[in-house]
Amino acid sequence: MHPDDRQKFVDAVLPHLSYTAAQPGCVFYVFAADLLDPNVIHLSEGWEDQAALDRHNSSEPFLKALRDVTQNVRILDRQGQKYEIASQGAGDPPGGTEAFASDSSS
Repeated sequence: MHPDDRQKFVDAVLPHLSYTAAQPGCVFYVFAADLLDPNVIHLSEGWEDQAALDRHNSSEPFLKALRDVTQNVRILDRQGQKYEIASQGAGDPPGGTEAFASDSSS
């Protein structure tokens, strides 16, 4: 997004975050600033099924946020990917994180 529009973006999406996270079928809904480029925002969302996503996409809070963003924020680039996940499990590295912990006895 254009650097001058970052706060406008935050103001547009912040009001609907709690509503969206509480919607039936929402597993997660998270915006995160890119660590290398403060003008890039990543959205990650997970839904139990397509019906839950469709309900979200047609909800008034989402549509209001989308209108506010598209009318007030200069989006310089947009990339989107959709994944369908067959299963979910823990994402720890092989051997767990304990393998990387420092030895406190030395």
